[in-house]
Amino acid sequence: MMLIASNEKILYTVKEVSELIHTNQAYVYALIKAGLLPVLKLGSYKIRRESLNKFLADYEGNDLTNPNSVAVINYGDADVVAQ
Repeated sequence: MMLIASNEKILYTVKEVSELIHTNQAYVYALIKAGLLPVLKLGSYKIRRESLNKFLADYEGNDLTNPNSVAVINYGDADVVAQ
């Protein structure tokens, strides 16, 4: 059995996820609707910390601008700035 420390957050709201990934709530709902980000419905949608971390790892290197049409990032695009 996994024990959770009292100060560890295990569930996030849609608003909290939007803040964590620096986007808006409508976009998080779009990720959910597209089936890319799994949720629980406990009154309102909640996202498990593990699910968010898996989502970020699974889709790293992909363009999620349109959650219904995920594509691998083409680093030759003009919007990529070399540092």
